[in-house]
Amino acid sequence: MTELTTIDTNNYAAMSKAMGIAHEGGSTKQQTSTLARLRIHHTPIMGEAEVNGKRVNMEVIEGGHYKLEIPDGPTYYAKDIKVRPFMQRFMYKKFVMASGNTPNRYVKTVMSDNINMDLKDNDGGFNCGKPSGWIEDFKSLPDATKELIRSIKRVRVVLGTVELIKPKDADGNLVDLDVTPFIWEVENRDAFKTVGNVFTQLAKMKRLPVQHNVTLNTEERKLPNGNSFYLPTTSLDVTNTVELTQDDQEKFADFMSWVTNYNEYIINTYAEKASTKNDVALDEVDIDGVVDVEFEEEVA
Repeated sequence: MTELTTIDTNNYAAMSKAMGIAHEGGSTKQQTSTLARLRIHHTPIMGEAEVNGKRVNMEVIEGGHYKLEIPDGPTYYAKDIKVRPFMQRFMYKKFVMASGNTPNRYVKTVMSDNINMDLKDNDGGFNCGKPSGWIEDFKSLPDATKELIRSIKRVRVVLGTVELIKPKDADGNLVDLDVTPFIWEVENRDAFKTVGNVFTQLAKMKRLPVQHNVTLNTEERKLPNGNSFYLPTTSLDVTNTVELTQDDQEKFADFMSWVTNYNEYIINTYAEKASTKNDVALDEVDIDGVVDVEFEEEVA
């Protein structure tokens, strides 16, 4: 089936699916990126500044700023940002700690316009190892299964353009920065809901995300050890509708292609890893399908 690559504001049903909000209004339950990465920076950045003629250490970027990481380039920071979301997708993601010669890595699934299905991952499995279906009694699960599920993040992936308000570089200097295409993997549980409320509100209004701007700030939350982390706050501009341009059509096509390319990469990696697992399993069985004695003893 041909993917949509043109924004049609008169075809809400098709466009809401393409932009990943078709399931928001109802009650029903690595490839190198060329997109800038949007994140929240939780800790202050220290630097030197001149105060009364002296160089002193001080915070040049406070915690709670958004940061925009440009591929093969600098990182910029801003306390306030304005986002124009073109689309959203969903995925699972799991961090795997380094072991021996194997470095830290992430297991990630394909991106989907909804998460109520099994998603292939780049480890040759599904859902980063999360069991399929609804878990009715989490407390009854084995401890190892509980820990596995807790380690797997449900991620809302937002793609669009972002304007940093009064952007700064890593030294705290004000800079000029154009509106930039970005990707944002929202994995914190509370942040997932907060950002999702924007898409839900638009879906109920039968408005497409690309037609509106969202202003974001952050709010501080304290940890038991006294440290802080930050969550996004959102303000959706529902009164002003953004008119679409040909450049918007091209950006939307680029975002769709980016997701397609990413998913193809994950699916190819899935096939390679799944094939390797099957080869290992076959090595443990003789040519007639009888389990090797050595392997049988290890299992016993």
